[in-house]
Amino acid sequence: MLLIAAIVILSILRYFEIGPFAELSWWWIGGLFGITFVWFEFGERALGLDKRKAHEQLEKARKERVSKTFKK
Repeated sequence: MLLIAAIVILSILRYFEIGPFAELSWWWIGGLFGITFVWFEFGERALGLDKRKAHEQLEKARKERVSKTFKK
């Protein structure tokens, strides 16, 4: 998510030609897009981060169901 925020901020600064970013090449921003795509498409899967996030969501939903059941 940090890469996405950096891309958005750099794009805005470059588009409005603010400060030293007026000279920044669009290729740098495009390169960050490419790196971000590769990370989210392949890197997270290779490290198992996507499965861990899904497992955490399922575990949270299970705990909520159990707490609702025993509160009654």
